[in-house]
Amino acid sequence: MLPAQVAANIGQYRFVAFDVETACGAAHSICQVGFACVDHFGRIDTFSLLVDPKTAFAFFNIRLHGIDAARVSGAPDFPAVMAHLAPFMARQPIVQHSSFDQRAVTAAASHYQLDLPDFLWVNSVTIARKAWPEWIGNGGHGLAHLKKQLSLQFDHHDAGEDARAAAQVVLLAEQKLQRSLVEAHIPKAKRSKPPL
Repeated sequence: MLPAQVAANIGQYRFVAFDVETACGAAHSICQVGFACVDHFGRIDTFSLLVDPKTAFAFFNIRLHGIDAARVSGAPDFPAVMAHLAPFMARQPIVQHSSFDQRAVTAAASHYQLDLPDFLWVNSVTIARKAWPEWIGNGGHGLAHLKKQLSLQFDHHDAGEDARAAAQVVLLAEQKLQRSLVEAHIPKAKRSKPPL
C-alpha cells in the first residue's frame, strides 16, 4: 500500500504528518487516511488511501469531505490498511493537527481489537502556538486559519492534503523559530524509543 517513492525512502523520513477523515460521528469510522512524509531536507512525499469503514456514512461528513459509500466500495478496511502501514508509522514521529487523528486511530484499533504499535504522536497545533502565539484567541491555530495566515495551498478535508498542510505548518514554524520542533515535542518518556 505504500507508494514506490515512499517505500524506497523508508528510514529517511524525519517525521510523517498524518490525517484521517471519518464516515460519521463515530471516531472509529475512518474512511480515508493521508500521509505527508518529510525527509531531513524538508521534501514532502504525500499519499492517501480510501478505507472502508464498514459503517454507514452521515450526510454531514459526506458534505464535508465528499467521500461516500460508493467511493470506498472495494477499498481495504482499517485492519488491512494498518497491517501494511503500522510498521511504517512506528518508524518516526507522527504529526497530527489536533488530537482527533490519534483518537480516531485508537478508537478504530479498539473497535477492531487490533494491537497497534505505540506511535510517537506529536501535535502540530502545539507547535503552531509556539511559533505564532499572537493567534491564540485571535483566529486560533486550526488549519483553516493557518491556511489564510500562512498562505498555504491545500484542499481542506482531504486527508492527504490536510496531512501535507500539517507538515508545512511544522516546517514553517521550525523555519521561524530556527530549531527542530518535532523531536522536542515527543513525550519525554518516549524520546529514547528505538526505531523499528
